[in-house]
Amino acid sequence: MCYLSHKLRKVWVGMTMETDPAATAVAVVEMACEGRFAEIEDLFAPPLRAVVTAEVLQIAWVAEMGRSGPVSTIGEPVSERIDAELVRVSVPVTSERGGVTVAMAIDHNGRLNGLRLAPVTAPWAPPPYADPTRFDEHDVTVGDGPLAVPGTMSLPHGTGLRPGVVLLSGGGAFDRDATSGANKPLKDLAWGLASRDIAVLRFDKVTYTHSDQVANTPDFTMADEYVPHAVAAAQLLRQQSSVDPARVFVLGHSMGGKVAPRVATAEASVAGLVIMAGDTQPMHQAAVRVVRYLASLDPGPAVEAAVEAIMQQAAMVASPDLSSSTPTEALLFGRPAAYWLDLRGYDPVAAAAALDKPMFILQGGRDYQVTVADDLSRWKAGLAHRPDVTIRVYDADNHLFFPGAGPSTPAEYEPPQHVDPAVVADIVKWLTPDHGKIA
Repeated sequence: MCYLSHKLRKVWVGMTMETDPAATAVAVVEMACEGRFAEIEDLFAPPLRAVVTAEVLQIAWVAEMGRSGPVSTIGEPVSERIDAELVRVSVPVTSERGGVTVAMAIDHNGRLNGLRLAPVTAPWAPPPYADPTRFDEHDVTVGDGPLAVPGTMSLPHGTGLRPGVVLLSGGGAFDRDATSGANKPLKDLAWGLASRDIAVLRFDKVTYTHSDQVANTPDFTMADEYVPHAVAAAQLLRQQSSVDPARVFVLGHSMGGKVAPRVATAEASVAGLVIMAGDTQPMHQAAVRVVRYLASLDPGPAVEAAVEAIMQQAAMVASPDLSSSTPTEALLFGRPAAYWLDLRGYDPVAAAAALDKPMFILQGGRDYQVTVADDLSRWKAGLAHRPDVTIRVYDADNHLFFPGAGPSTPAEYEPPQHVDPAVVADIVKWLTPDHGKIA
């Protein structure tokens, strides 16, 4: 369910411009401040129109304003050219308890290709358990053809063969670090593992690098979102002279954990799986559960209307009448019917149970997106007979495995922090030759 959180906290949409980029960016921020989300949706460009609805955009804005307080000032926009096609316009917004930068990417045709709400935060710093002097990193290309994506290989120093791990982020348009505000949980994991003699490969998702192509692919599925690049990454990692080809694992977070058994089914050489907060509850049901939880944190008529809209979309996903001809606009998160039909036909627990591979399943006790009751319970029930499956709950951790206290909220994801060191240490233990023997 990281996909849902990503959509509610970091929203990208496309729009058509009728004025210059800076003026359009400021106008969109003003519309959001005035609650005119339907008017913003009217500006969406066709390729990305289905990615985010006015209701989801409204929830994202309301959640952010609940964290930082009412807007006090809208600052001067700052424009910079990204490449020959795109200009980025950033609009600083100051609130009572902080601020947010609203960044928009505008192409040469005058279309606003993206909009992101980014809380003003400090830059990422390495976690205390990472030692960058113990490994080197270099860029790689994962996959081939028009949908190839860039990635980063982290290779420890020293001789001898070592385990390798492919990292998979949650659902949505994540970069290779699973960047969320100031935080980069996959980079935490990569640097933590590489500091302990484990090779790591992480890569930008196809939905991040090739968002336009994905948006224009009506038969795009979860398998398309993950499997081809994950398989290519595992094969690339196995080709490294310092990596033991018999010990290349897949580590997936959230939807990346959900799809990990499918990756291992497609690539027989995968030695085992690490599943972090892997969701098992049907995603359309979990979406309603999560959005109701978020609405309870900031109740009000506008939020309730947005919840009702998402419930209607979830009902359409669950309907026996769902078919390839169902309009994308009627479905959750702007994903086409093919995506939801694929998800409805995939049981991650059954797929895992059919694999003859060891697994380590980790769950945050405070996670409200993927929960002990709704998701981990299914892993436990379906894999109870497997002595090669290790399951551990980290009571203080949230969905990103950041430690904390009290009920988890989206706001707690924003301050700079790092993946729980106990989580990194346990993964390292499991990946060593005596993996599975965690104290």
